[in-house]
Amino acid sequence: MKKLTIATRGSQLALWQSNHIKAVLEEQNPGLEVELNIIVTTGDKIIDRPLAAIGGKGLFLKELEEAMLRGEAQIAVHSLKDVPTVMPEGLILAAITQREDSRDALLSEKYADINSLPQGGTVGTSSLRRRMQIEKIRPDLKIKDLRGNVDTRIRKLKEGEFDAIILAAAGINRLGLVETVKYVYPISFDEMIPSMGQGALGIEAVNNPEVLAIVARLEDGHSRIETTIERDFVDMLNGGCHVPIGVNATVLENNDVVIKAVLGLPNGTKIMADTKIVSKDLYKTIGREIAQEFIDRGAKELLQEAEDMMVNN
Repeated sequence: MKKLTIATRGSQLALWQSNHIKAVLEEQNPGLEVELNIIVTTGDKIIDRPLAAIGGKGLFLKELEEAMLRGEAQIAVHSLKDVPTVMPEGLILAAITQREDSRDALLSEKYADINSLPQGGTVGTSSLRRRMQIEKIRPDLKIKDLRGNVDTRIRKLKEGEFDAIILAAAGINRLGLVETVKYVYPISFDEMIPSMGQGALGIEAVNNPEVLAIVARLEDGHSRIETTIERDFVDMLNGGCHVPIGVNATVLENNDVVIKAVLGLPNGTKIMADTKIVSKDLYKTIGREIAQEFIDRGAKELLQEAEDMMVNN
């Protein structure tokens, strides 16, 4: 194969991610030409409504996947947290890259961390998962929906529309934006559990042996273990963008894995959470086993209540 095309969104972060993978692939495969096919997705077009209300994060992928299935690209580079657990026929989650910081981050021009925010302060986020966990920690805060690319979100913060906003730490780090805001507070896993796959890039590819062989070298073993657990947990619960679910698995130096999971109502009034430490050898089954424990405790009913709450709002 002499040429490979990456389908990508046109946002600053999406282009950084795709250009990063382009550079790695060209270094690993001398003589291979890699080009970008920039596509505007439905998720990029609709920025005036909450993500959960218009169909969830899958809206950022649909047009990219259709382009691949039409033969206009062979791979797409995604933030793995945006990738649904079920792939369309003909496409494969071919590689998961080494993870960046998987934590969420609180950005503010005035306040150093969550506890420093003023009584009744305004926090911007489009994530039901983040909303739920902030509401639990600080029920006095006002949560306002925040859409747009990273630059737009930071501009709104600087213009005083929010006292703080919450973004993925990985995106801030990748774009080198840590110095652009006075306070960037990485939120500990004890305060806020991230989304499945957060911090990792997922390489979606057409089911073609030549393409898969090229992409396979991007794979990181620890990231695959961690995100398999996380994605299995969410898949078992049938949880997408419509409901608040956080789950994070971290491989330790002793080959154990720490797994933290949380779900509940967007307003933080009902929350179910658990932490487990298991051998990484169990990674192919443990995500679903923990999800079943949550289901036995009433998770499906709680998530239905969460979905009803969002529909009625």
